[in-house]
Amino acid sequence: MGIGIDTLAPLAFIIVFAYTVFGLTGFGSTITAMPMLVLVIPLRMAVPLMLVFDLASGLLLGLKNRRFIERREALRLIPFMLGGMAVGVLALVKAPERMLLVILGLFILGYAAWSLLVRGKPQPLAGAWAAPFGAVGGIFTALFGAGGPFYTIYLTRRLPDKLTLRATISGVLFFSAVARLLLFSGAGLYQQESLPLLAAVLLPCALGGLYLGNRLHQRLPAERIKQAIWVVLIAGGASLVLRNL
Repeated sequence: MGIGIDTLAPLAFIIVFAYTVFGLTGFGSTITAMPMLVLVIPLRMAVPLMLVFDLASGLLLGLKNRRFIERREALRLIPFMLGGMAVGVLALVKAPERMLLVILGLFILGYAAWSLLVRGKPQPLAGAWAAPFGAVGGIFTALFGAGGPFYTIYLTRRLPDKLTLRATISGVLFFSAVARLLLFSGAGLYQQESLPLLAAVLLPCALGGLYLGNRLHQRLPAERIKQAIWVVLIAGGASLVLRNL
């Protein structure tokens, strides 16, 4: 795949937009970007590309509250997450891309609907639920970089303290990003033509979007922003399903 201005310009816009969303809300960079990225580049290139930016932003922000990580809960999730990621990488490499894009679209629609409709105090979960949430989250993490909601649902119902919850989610996500980097490298996904160059050229766009989102965070109403993001996600998810059925 050659890199031309007709490819770089839309990619740069998508990356800046996705990481502005992340800077504004603290979530959603990959799930926002992916429906648009796959219009320009293949899914098998888009997923490892976004991982580079997620790792860079994670290192930049740092695990500031890492001493507050609840290691027991993180260690419950991680073995099942790694198993799910192994399955997800195999599917990413072997499965037909159209089928994967339909699954991504349905996942985005389901996640947006759940986020809009579910209200009230989360009900506690038993520790045994780490197995299904970790495994399914690992599969979606490897396939689309979008397993975070599964880990968050589980940990929100296990950790009542907000600081501990945020630190533990950040720690699990950072660990999953490092594990994905190793799995993707082993599967040869970073040997794709133009991918390293694309990552290097677009990294400033991701960091610029993150900076912009952080600057705007205090100036814009959080609830309105989230509502707008759900509209974008629903449109993107529906478009993926309709285009690939």
